[in-house]
Amino acid sequence: MKRLMKILVSTVLVASLGLAACSCAAKGGEEDSGLIKVGIINNDPNESGYRTANDRDMKNTFTEENGYDASFYYSLKNEDQIAAAQQFIQDEVDYLLISAAGTSGWDSVLQEAQDAGIKVILFDRTIDADESLYEASIVSDMAQEGQQTVDWLASQNLDEYNIIHIQGVMGSAAQIGRTGALDEMVAANDNWNIVTQQTAEWNAENAQQIVQSVIDSGESFNVIYAENDDMAKGAVQALDAANISHGVGGDVIIIGFDCNTWALEELLAGNWNYDQQCNPFQAEYIDNIIQNGATQKVVIMEEQGFDATTITQEDVDNYGI
Repeated sequence: MKRLMKILVSTVLVASLGLAACSCAAKGGEEDSGLIKVGIINNDPNESGYRTANDRDMKNTFTEENGYDASFYYSLKNEDQIAAAQQFIQDEVDYLLISAAGTSGWDSVLQEAQDAGIKVILFDRTIDADESLYEASIVSDMAQEGQQTVDWLASQNLDEYNIIHIQGVMGSAAQIGRTGALDEMVAANDNWNIVTQQTAEWNAENAQQIVQSVIDSGESFNVIYAENDDMAKGAVQALDAANISHGVGGDVIIIGFDCNTWALEELLAGNWNYDQQCNPFQAEYIDNIIQNGATQKVVIMEEQGFDATTITQEDVDNYGI
């Protein structure tokens, strides 16, 4: 799935946005280069280890050597991504590949793309738009990720669940799915309690501050449910500073999402309890759709969760990103 190759990267500007986009195929200046022209809209690669792996996978696939003239645009803001999509439409790309920062507001620009004969493929995240407006969607089932995680937490059979819930960027598909399963469980069980529920926007430092605030308040908690690994790491830093034990046999259960290699190593060491996989390697699926056509509208990535009491070094090597 991961193909290593030489990548030529140049920087272009997305007109009128004042924000940078990255092109990984040289523009030869010929009207018909024979290359498939794609505009790829993604979230900031520095958002998380998952996003870095996802962006690297895209860049390793959509290269001139593989027959593509690809330009990249990054933002965590939905409105900026939509403006970038409009610019790519003006640039007459053949395909728009979109990992949306937010789920809503995309109908109009997707209709513009369709009217211009540009095919749209969603990756990583779903959006609230009519399926007729895009060719295919290659995504993780974020709601299933949340459900698998909450099911694992329920299997720990605690007398009482007092949970610090650290959310990702509000309105993103990952946040909605991972939050939904926990909210439903809390609503259905009197012994499940939310101590605090706040967004850290995928950021470790913000997560550390949230947990530190709860510690300072003196309120009791025994679970940290962080919607990505980086936020789980920040949460643990606050616990360590306060000498609060965590992980296998500790006072606080630590849950993360994404399965970064370093996070799985924390499980292997017993410092965390559970990590839910979110598979970032979607580029090969997209490439196949472009080359051969879509055979199904939605492709769900296969994913699993890992328990600190059963994880192996082989798991770390095979599934860490």
